[in-house]
Order: sequence, then C-alpha cells, then structure tokens
Amino acid sequence: MIRSVLVANRGEIARRVFRTCRELGISTVAVYSDADAGACFVQEADTAVRLPGEAPADTYLRGDLIVAAARAAGADAVHPGYGFLSENAGFAAAVAGAGLAWIGPPPAAIEAMASKTRAKELMAAAGVPLLAPVDPGAATAADLPLLVKAASGGGGRGMRLVTELAALDEELTAAKAEAAAAFGDGEVFVEPYVVGGRHVEVQILADAHGTVWTLGTRDCSLQRRHQKVIEEAPAPALPDALRKTLHRAADRAARAIDYRGAGTVEFLVSADGRAYFLEMNTRLQVEHPVTEAVHGLDLVALQLRVAEGRPLDGEPPRPHGHAVEARLYAEDPAADWQPQTGTLHRLALPDGVRLDSGVRDGDTIGVHYDPMLAKVIAWAPSRDEAVRKLAGALERAAIHGPVTNRDLLVRSLRHPEFTDPDALDTGFYDRNLAALNGAGTDGGGVFALAAALADAAGRSRFGGFRNVPSGPQTKTYACGDTEYAIRYRLGRDGLSAEDFPGVRLLTHGADEVVLEVDGVRRRFAVARHGDRVHVDAPPLTGTDTPCAWTFTALPRFPDPAARTEPGSLLAPMPGTVVRIAPGLTEGDRVEAGQPLLWLEAMKMEHRITAPAAGTLTSLPVHTGRQVEVGALLAVVDATTPPATA
Repeated sequence: MIRSVLVANRGEIARRVFRTCRELGISTVAVYSDADAGACFVQEADTAVRLPGEAPADTYLRGDLIVAAARAAGADAVHPGYGFLSENAGFAAAVAGAGLAWIGPPPAAIEAMASKTRAKELMAAAGVPLLAPVDPGAATAADLPLLVKAASGGGGRGMRLVTELAALDEELTAAKAEAAAAFGDGEVFVEPYVVGGRHVEVQILADAHGTVWTLGTRDCSLQRRHQKVIEEAPAPALPDALRKTLHRAADRAARAIDYRGAGTVEFLVSADGRAYFLEMNTRLQVEHPVTEAVHGLDLVALQLRVAEGRPLDGEPPRPHGHAVEARLYAEDPAADWQPQTGTLHRLALPDGVRLDSGVRDGDTIGVHYDPMLAKVIAWAPSRDEAVRKLAGALERAAIHGPVTNRDLLVRSLRHPEFTDPDALDTGFYDRNLAALNGAGTDGGGVFALAAALADAAGRSRFGGFRNVPSGPQTKTYACGDTEYAIRYRLGRDGLSAEDFPGVRLLTHGADEVVLEVDGVRRRFAVARHGDRVHVDAPPLTGTDTPCAWTFTALPRFPDPAARTEPGSLLAPMPGTVVRIAPGLTEGDRVEAGQPLLWLEAMKMEHRITAPAAGTLTSLPVHTGRQVEVGALLAVVDATTPPATA
C-alpha cells in the first residue's frame, strides 16, 4: 500500500496528483526550486523539500536530489508527472533502486520508447504502421515537404518543417542544437510531412497481470509550433474501422514492450484515412482530463492502483459524451506566439467547466518554465455542446495579467474548420492564424470609455460629476498599437462623450460601469493594476468583438526621453541569448528577415530577425547573456547605404 507520494514535478500536474492523493488518503510531498518557493503546489503539499537553484537543470532535472528528497521526507513512492524526468529510464531505475515505488512504466519500457528512431524499429517488428524515414543526404525536391524531428524528448522542440530543399541543412543544424539543449541528445531524423493529416492518439492503461485497456481516442490536431493547443475525446469523424485499427495498433505497441501504467500511443492519420505511428509517451499526458471526462475515470488513481500491483478490470468503462480541452497560455499569438511574463492578478472562470491550473491570483509568471497557465475542460453529451460550453466559459473568464491566447482559443473553437470535424488537420493555424488574430479588433472604444468613467468615479466621491460648465475630461489609453483618446463631460444632463453618440450612462462606480449602447444595456467590470486597466463585459451576441480588453493608461505628458533609436531590436521577453548568427558583427550588411540571434525563454527558442535591410550598427549582447524584457539586442540602421567595393 502506497502511503506517501512525492511528485517529481511542479505546477498544474503536481496539484493534479495531489488532489487524487488527498481523496485516497495518501500524504503528499512536493519538491520545489527557488523560483517556485511561493507557488501554490508547494503550499498544498503536506511536506515540501527545496531543490536549490532556479534553472530546471539544477532542480527538477536532478534525479539524485529528488530521490534524496523522497527519502528525507519519508515518501514511499514517486510520481513523475509529465515533462522533466517523467520519461527518463535512469531516473525510474534510481527510484526503484532506492526502494521506492515508481508510479510509471518499467524502466525497460521507457528506454524502449526513449529514442523515436529505436521505437520505430520496435513498432515495425510489432506490425504497427509507420512512415518510412528519409535520408537527408539523399533527399530530393520530390520528397518535400519534410519534417525534422528530435529522436529524444517532445513538446515540439527539435522539430522543423522543411518546404525548400535548400533550407534542409540549416534546419537540421537548428533542430540538433535545440534538441541537444532541451534533452541532452542532438540526434534528429527526417520523415515525410503529411499535408492535411490529423494528430490522433490512443490512451492506454496496462497492469502487471496482462490486461491492456485502450481508452478510446483523442484528437490533438490544433497545434502551434507542434505543441498541442486544443484536444478532444473521442476523436471525431473517425470511421469505425479506422478506430479499431488504432486501438489494435496501440494494444500491440503496449504488449511489445511489456508496458505497465498509463501511456499514450500517438498516430498521424492521413487525409485518405491511413494511420502511421508517431511515438509513444510513456507517462500521463497533459490532455488526460478529456479521457477521464468521457470514461468517468481518475487516471491518476488508476496509476496508483497499478503501481501497487493491483489488477485492472477486464474491460474499461464505455465512453459517454464528448470532452474538449483548451490550454490557456501566457503568450501572444499575434507576435509569433511569444511567451509573456508578469503578475497574474486574476484568473477566474464560470462554473460548469473543469479548471486544472498551476497558478493562482497574485502569482508571477516567470521565464523558467512553460507558459501554460491552465487547462480548461468542458464535457457535454455531444461535441457541439461541449465546444459551445468551452468557448462560452473562456469568453466569460476574467484573466488579468500577461497577454494570453484566450481570444484565439475562443475564435478557434468557433471557426468553421473546427466545428466541422471532417475539416480538422494539423495545418489549421498555418491557414487561419492571421485571420484569427485580426478578427474582432474593432469595438474597443466603448470599453475604453468605461475605463475612463470608472477612473473618474474612483477619483471623485461625486463620481466625476461637474455642476458648472467646463471643458471635457480627457483620458488616453493604449491597446496594442491602437490609442483611444476618450473625451467626455458628466453634467446634470448625464454623459456627453465625443465619438459615442449612441451611448447613455446608467450607473458608474470605480469597479463597474453600466452603459446603454445603441439601446442595449451593458455592464462593464473594471479592474486596475498599476497603469493597466482590465475591462470585462458579457459577450454581445452577433459580434466578434472580444468581451475583455486590457488597456495601458497613458500619461498626459509623455516623457520625451522614453524613446529608442530607430531600428532598435528589444527583447520581447526575459531570456537567454543562446546563439548569434555565425560570423555576425557590427558593421555587417543584413537583409530584411535575416536571423540575427536566438533568444531562449520558457523552454522555447525565439528567432530575432532584422526588421529591414540595412547595416547592423550595434550588437551589445553575446551568447549566454541573460536579458530582461525591453533590453537592447541589436540596432539595424535602414538608412545606411550598403558598402561599395
């Protein structure tokens, strides 16, 4: 019997495992880095052990420290969560060698699937369908498009899509560097990229008594940078014959390596209905809640049961209904998915959906870890109902802090290509991202007006009312590249606002403003955090305008010194300069879009490119330098003529 579990992980998955442990009467142990000292998962654990340092390499990737922590805290089992050491066979063996129960598959099974190249050999022998690998040295234009993939790890790191043969060598080099940095293994391989394919996976659960459950399918085709964004179960619009083929292949994969515990077998399904093995994740998946929802199971509880040597029932529960999960990230999809940092002042969703989150109000979103804030999961009897429920919950959420992908999630869930399951494929964002980011950008003026009226109410006990005639009050807000100059008067006759002829003020206070807009009563909730103002309103039927806007209140007299030299490239987020383009020096001529350097933040590399053709007049950074957001990385002078021979 397991009595105490250490979770060798952090954030959302640590809280998720703790929740099940509490329900089963099992005590919990957290490990935490210095960056996570105040995190909620640490405070929720019964016991916590510090791992000195902040970087993952010094903390959550130190298996020796984690095993020592388990012993010091008196734990008798270790749950690896996902990411970090969850698929590290050496760590699993070290846990078992210390006399602790490992809540995961045997080390040999992890090792068998650790290298995607070795895994494909094993799966071919087991009769699992595969894509044929491509020799990069012999690739021709006829082989395009190609996908370069890291042999180890996952999460989209070390993965590159190649559409031009001339770019293959460069992408191989970049993929190897990223894979080596992320996983300590720079091996990559090349295979055909299936245009119009779907990412479909099968959840498996196996015990030590010969039982293997195949718990339906999930579709995870909506991905950015090869990382999943929206997942659902069961995978829609799959013919019964294909579904059975996937189940049989997953069962063969599990039995081929004598698997035990929870795992996922991932497939690429082509447009003509053929399935190809991609990889097997020998751990619990981020998207496991959708499978739990449709099968009525607790997969973590079943992991614990299997780890205790108990048998599974002969058949798993039958699925019922449909579940959809969206990953809420602190990132800006309109700025090449750049991760965002800062204080999360509020994260609140309406009742009726499941929220799995590793953060709480007041937490700081830093640069050390993945920018996922939460997973939001909705279940309903049908797919249409589940999608509507999830989109509505996200739309009504109060999210105050860094920029997130919330609006993109809502628009994605309502896009015709998503609501029609026959149109699903992994190219969704390649085709639709620009339109999704550009949708609903109008309509912010009335939200800015609400912010100004709430500000007036907060500054005056009379609510900003003026008994004598006077000039209009003026307040200026910025949202992205758009400025809203709000000019209004409040007098005996009510509100008089320039540019808002159809708006009538009903009530206003420091935190709430009620306006009648073209005959429709609308309530605006207003929250301030420094110079940032968050305005939320219930969704307005028939429009694509976001119902949540974040503004920056601009000073009346801007500081003339707060300017940067034209052509300056500033760090979009805190991070580390991991590479500078080979041979690049000040004085070099660069072309528009030319990569200058790479910045690593939140486990991803971000390419910094020249904004225009010109001369590189400044390069004040070097490889390994850590920079803060807004730090000067380079200056490209587009006015300098090219040097002549």
